[in-house]
Amino acid sequence: MTTQTTTGDIRDAALAGEGVLRIEWAAREMPVVAQIRHRFADEKPLEGLRVAACLHVTAETANLALALKDGGAEVALCASNPLSTQDDVAAALVAEYGIPTYAVNGEDNDTYYAHINAALDARPNITLDDGADLVATLHTTRADVLPDVLAGCEETTTGVIRLRSLAESGKLEYPIIAVNDADTKHFFDNRYGTGQSTLDGITRATNMLWAGKNAVICGYGWCGRGVALRARGMGAHTIVTEVDPVRALEAAMDGHQVMPMAEASRIGDVFITLTGGMTAVGAEHFRSMKNGAIIANSGHFNVEIDIDALEAMASTKRRVRPFVDEYSLDDGRLVYLLGEGRLINLAAAEGHPSAVMDMSFANQALSVEHLALNHQSLEAGVYPVPKDIDQEVGRLKLLSMGVSIDSLTPQQKRYLESWELGT
Repeated sequence: MTTQTTTGDIRDAALAGEGVLRIEWAAREMPVVAQIRHRFADEKPLEGLRVAACLHVTAETANLALALKDGGAEVALCASNPLSTQDDVAAALVAEYGIPTYAVNGEDNDTYYAHINAALDARPNITLDDGADLVATLHTTRADVLPDVLAGCEETTTGVIRLRSLAESGKLEYPIIAVNDADTKHFFDNRYGTGQSTLDGITRATNMLWAGKNAVICGYGWCGRGVALRARGMGAHTIVTEVDPVRALEAAMDGHQVMPMAEASRIGDVFITLTGGMTAVGAEHFRSMKNGAIIANSGHFNVEIDIDALEAMASTKRRVRPFVDEYSLDDGRLVYLLGEGRLINLAAAEGHPSAVMDMSFANQALSVEHLALNHQSLEAGVYPVPKDIDQEVGRLKLLSMGVSIDSLTPQQKRYLESWELGT
């Protein structure tokens, strides 16, 4: 392991020992990534490749980075959110594991983009992104690096939306796999991971009792489903706001109240945005909220809450607890914004449980391997995770849990593949 020569920008190298323990603890719950890392170490499928990753710098991410490094890749890592970095993990990656890391919890916007540029200075062949800020930078101010890039992966709903927009405009310059769309990612990471970690972050920040609260969940995608399920399990009265009629119908049939945000804003006690869009909660909603309403975001970017409008409407603002800002409105009502409107599960807590990230990062690792072997045959565009990778991640996870399943018999396979067999 390296302790001297690795470059990076971290808070304090002295935190490395704590970071190593945190990384090792996460690894206990990441058996699929561990199996992939072991194979990578033997086969070196990424030998000679440079990888730049713009991800949440957490213990789980560290285990992915170590798997890629053991596979032969040179890895450079930067943060995908200013408030999500675990500083001890960043220190360990630089000081103990020799992975250049550019991430400091609480970094300002200029530093955030300076860190993205530092990772791009490695002139990557493969990019890993969480929200598409690295890819957006590559396609604007750092187009000089594009000739070296072969392919990439994107992990989030928000990032995939941005990439598809880039591709539809004809400006995406290389193939990218939408890891977020893998079944073993969004069914589990988005639903169970976001559901548990969002409530964890809000609870740590506020110490609020969920039972009896009116919890307004803005957006009923996989993340919204998970948050609504967990909030109801904690005793909250769940209200869903949506713009998609099919998702709204599903929310209603799942037992949640469904109504427009204008109506929900008058009765909600806590508001959680997970839309992937902007201003799901805006000025017209702040005006009608109860005194003491709590607002949190669990979507990737803080644009889901119109913070500028809230700042303009407030007569005073003060920080009353870590991650809790109190806004006093002109009529005397108080509104509380959590985590500066950033991802509350990472700003105020530790993000998704390691066991869930195990599958997400297994998809990342195997997709990087797939791209290393097959990028020549792929044109610029957004691609799904190959089905065999998705299935392999599910198989390995079941194996690690000691769960066995059935296999189709030859006769069953023939029946499913034939149009001739009927009644």
